[in-house]
Amino acid sequence: MMNQGTIKQILLLTDGCSNHGEDPVAMAALAREQGITVNVIGIIDDDAADQRGLQEIDQIALSGGGISQTVCAKQLSHTVQMVTRQAMTQTLQGVVNEQLKKILHKETELDELPPDTRGEVMEVVDELGETANLEVLILVDTSASMKSKLPTVKEALLDLSLSMNARMGSSRFSLWIFPGKRKDTEQLLDWTPQLDSLTSMFSKLSPGGLTPTGPAIREAISRFQTKRSRKGWLSGDDEYIEKSV
Repeated sequence: MMNQGTIKQILLLTDGCSNHGEDPVAMAALAREQGITVNVIGIIDDDAADQRGLQEIDQIALSGGGISQTVCAKQLSHTVQMVTRQAMTQTLQGVVNEQLKKILHKETELDELPPDTRGEVMEVVDELGETANLEVLILVDTSASMKSKLPTVKEALLDLSLSMNARMGSSRFSLWIFPGKRKDTEQLLDWTPQLDSLTSMFSKLSPGGLTPTGPAIREAISRFQTKRSRKGWLSGDDEYIEKSV
C-alpha cells in the first residue's frame, strides 16, 4: 500500500518585474530545496509584455522546479488549472525517476523505460495525481498595473478550487497578496479547501506600490508545514512529496 503524501506548490500570479527585496529567483531555489514547487503565471495585456519581466517569470519557475506560462487575462482560468495539474504530474514523475534509480541501481529515467512499462508507470502517476493531497499557496501581485486583471484572477482561482476539489485527494489553499497594506505580503485567506470567500475579499483590494516578489516567496515558504517523514512515497524518502502532518 502506498503512503499518502502531500504535494506542495506556490502559485505566483504576476504581470511585471520584481523591484523590491530579495532576488525572487534565489527565493524560488530555496523553496525547491524545502520540497515546494514554484509555478509562475505571467498575466499580460494583449500579448504585450516587458521582456525583462518575461525572463524573470521563466527563471523563477526554473529555479523553483516548476512551470511557467504567460497568458492574456482572458485565458487565465484554463491556464491556472493546467499549470497546477502539470506541476503535480511533473513532481510525481520526479519522484518516480528517483525511485527507479534506487530500484534499478543505475541512472534510469522514466522516458528510458520500454513503452509498455512506461505506460504502466504513467498510469500510476496519473492515479497518484488524483489521490495525493495538495497544498497550494497562491501569491497574487497587487501592484498598480494588476488592477484591471484582479476580477479575472478571482474567477480563475474560484475555478481552480472547484477543479482541484473534484479530485479524490484533499486540496487546501492559502491566499496571499503582495504588496500588503503595511508589509511586503499580506494574508487574505488561511489554509482552506474552499476559495468561495474570495468574492468579497477581492472587491476590497486597493492595488498599488512596489513589487516585492522575492519577500513574498520567502514568506510563502514559511507558511507550509515542513516537517518531513522518515518514510517517503514509493518506499523511499524524497525531497518533493512529504507525509501529511
